[in-house]
Amino acid sequence: MFALRYWSVMILIAAAALAFFVWRTTGTDGRFDFKLGLDLSGGTHLVYSADTGKLSSAQIADSLQTLREVIERRVNSFGVSEPLVQLEQGGALGQGTHRLIVELPGVTDVDEAVRLIGQTPLLEFKLIKEGASTTDAAGNLNPAAYVDTGLTGKYLSTAALQFGNGQAALAQPTVLVTFNSEGAKLFAKITGDNVGKPLAIFLDNQLVSAPTIQEKIDGGSAVISGNYSADEAKALVRNLNLGALPVPINLESTQTIGATLGDEALHAGLVAGIFGFVVLSLFMIFWYRLPGVVAVMALIIYSIMMLALFKLIPVVLTAAGMAGFILSIGLAVDANVLIAERLKEELAAGKKAEDAIREGFARAWLAIRDSNIAHIIAAVILFWFGTALIKGFALVFGLGVIVSMLSAITISRTFLLALGVNEQKPLSRFLLRSGLRK
Repeated sequence: MFALRYWSVMILIAAAALAFFVWRTTGTDGRFDFKLGLDLSGGTHLVYSADTGKLSSAQIADSLQTLREVIERRVNSFGVSEPLVQLEQGGALGQGTHRLIVELPGVTDVDEAVRLIGQTPLLEFKLIKEGASTTDAAGNLNPAAYVDTGLTGKYLSTAALQFGNGQAALAQPTVLVTFNSEGAKLFAKITGDNVGKPLAIFLDNQLVSAPTIQEKIDGGSAVISGNYSADEAKALVRNLNLGALPVPINLESTQTIGATLGDEALHAGLVAGIFGFVVLSLFMIFWYRLPGVVAVMALIIYSIMMLALFKLIPVVLTAAGMAGFILSIGLAVDANVLIAERLKEELAAGKKAEDAIREGFARAWLAIRDSNIAHIIAAVILFWFGTALIKGFALVFGLGVIVSMLSAITISRTFLLALGVNEQKPLSRFLLRSGLRK
């Protein structure tokens, strides 16, 4: 009995410490503050289409993943809090449209959001067809005159500013780009097979230079020169180092969610959660008396644990995620109802309170375990196959189910046994008789 009371006190102290942590770190905009999604904090939602027409089916997956990583790195460099960058595909069997979804919480200026994404250049190296004219009759660039080599910014390792292409006297700003090992091999093959031919360098589909290949280049480096000023060359180096796009993207749609709308959604979710928790608590206490009080204590500790986990993992909370949290509270109540009903059956069979508690928990565990395993499997499936909105719900819901099992079985059982319920005491008889006795 002493050990149970000791552990009960330790649980309460730990819960109080977590509650203090949650309270002190909320609203600080620090590392452990709640991370709110676009629908709760306001921001900008951008949808881009990715042009994969020039890629083979084997290259699409890697190129799109590189695209996502590049855009994410670009957005992070501007200090946007908790951006979400994900890929979405329409159609079946990989034949549909590929889209890039970018969510920028806190950024409500659409033009600024588009600028953050659009500054990343698309770097391409192309050969000129034999006998083809690089310009049309009007003097404009003729795209049909160029042949893709497959060498793009996807293979870029670093970019650096230099002056005069290695000749100090010229003092002309140029950009030295260095490829990774795979890009270096490809660059060496291209230059080795096309000595004496021009190699056109494009940035964002604009021709910047077309130097003639003098010899095979094995070093994996190339120089971009385009009559840049020093500031222009520095900006180009910065953008290339942040990542050149492996495939072109086109802006399809934009959506802005104001901070006021986000605050309203957050407020509505909090009110719904608090109201539902109060109603459930009153029902449990009224109907089950002492086990109901213990269940409410376990639910409070459960809620504190979940809020702390949201901060520590961290979990980006969305309206769907809050719905998952509220639903998981309902599942935690359901577990306590099963336990209380089993207690009722054991007491009705004439068992002593302590024996009834132990046996009731043991019998309720099987049903709770099977039910929660089914919920966890559903959460995993939703997270694996769902979109970002569904994933937020699935993550919070699955996490809540796991934590609720701990609070319903371990914490509730420890508290009940630690109370030392004795049916010979008038208060104990009153608390156990009403609601638990048939």
